Amino acid sequence: MQINPFELLKNVQKLQEQMGDMQQKLEAVSATGSSGGGMVEIDLNGLIEVQAIRIAPELMSEHDKDMLESLIAAAFTDARDKVKEAIGREMGGLAGMPNLSSLFAGMA
Repeated sequence: MQINPFELLKNVQKLQEQMGDMQQKLEAVSATGSSGGGMVEIDLNGLIEVQAIRIAPELMSEHDKDMLESLIAAAFTDARDKVKEAIGREMGGLAGMPNLSSLFAGMA
């Protein structure tokens, strides 16, 4: 089998374009995670950066600091998992590859 370097270069360029498109899509991906029946919510973007945190006012007077910290951690985990699923779906279409959501299962 003979490899055509020009064809290989075209494939690499196409992959680079697709990766650039994916970066833009990741920036637009967002998910909201919640815990405590919606009393704590966290918004993340596709880069898994916290965009916003909302805490129900009643939590501040009814619950202690440890409980609030646990709820925030749970909401973050929920949002992170949703973002990873969305990334897996988006990357599934990249270059005709299969769904890669399982690839992100081990991300912490």
